[in-house]
Amino acid sequence: MRIAHLSDLHVLDLDGVGARRFLNKRFTGWVNLRVKREHKHRPGHVRAVAQEVSASKPDHVVITGDLTNLALQTEFAAVSRLLEETLELDPHQISVVPGNHDLYTRGAMRSRRFSTYLAPYVQSDLPHLAANLPLGRFPFVKLQDHVAIIGLTSAVPRPPLMASGVLGRAQLAALIEILAHDDVKSRVPVVLLHHPPHNPPSKVKTVVEGLWDAEGLRDALRGVPSGLVLHGHLHRRLQTDLTSSVGRMLSVGATSASLHHEDEHRMAGFNVYDVGEDGELSAEAHVYDPDDGSFSVRAIPTRGW
Repeated sequence: MRIAHLSDLHVLDLDGVGARRFLNKRFTGWVNLRVKREHKHRPGHVRAVAQEVSASKPDHVVITGDLTNLALQTEFAAVSRLLEETLELDPHQISVVPGNHDLYTRGAMRSRRFSTYLAPYVQSDLPHLAANLPLGRFPFVKLQDHVAIIGLTSAVPRPPLMASGVLGRAQLAALIEILAHDDVKSRVPVVLLHHPPHNPPSKVKTVVEGLWDAEGLRDALRGVPSGLVLHGHLHRRLQTDLTSSVGRMLSVGATSASLHHEDEHRMAGFNVYDVGEDGELSAEAHVYDPDDGSFSVRAIPTRGW
């Protein structure tokens, strides 16, 4: 099975959004956009990446969070249009999980905005095993041939200048039950979340940006013989091993699909994985060149945070 992985689209749409919507954490986000982010994240890059993904004819497309910039309804509507009009795939062939920008405010979580606008892409084949969370029911599972796509949410609303995530006990317990299910055990698991399953060496940076229960996730995956853990959040490509008690899982991060950067490992693009029935895995990056609109295939560097 061939899987295309993109992340951190950061779609921005302020059309008709009144000033009152910025009387919260969005104000700091808006300042960041004006001072820095708008010069790095470019909508044209996202469209080019989505079109190239569609042209490559993958069996499944996964998007690991931060689809929006400020978790506004207009942004979620724009993301929905992009997926419907560009990818040209059945919704069951597309899986999305939220990032911290998709739950930018508590209001975005209370309204379940992500789960509402992107409902077709979070439907589960094993809904009875999901945990009932404030955002909706996670993890979701999609059984695709010899692969089981498992979508987690690590996103939670945070104060300004914080972007850390947490899975929580209920979701981790549900993940363990899902991994033990016969329909999943007989397939190669591909686990999706926004935050990496490994944290930076700095405790302060972990508190501010990391996954607070990353160790709990690694413990839940310890009995898996082979599979993928796919994430975003860091805006750069990287891969690292997650050694289990019975084998090896590969953790791979995708860069931002909208990011304009001089470093080819951070420049916009997407990753492609081939997953064999025997659990054999391969990974490569498709890097966007905005000068001529082409994509080149590159190896994904092995490194930590």
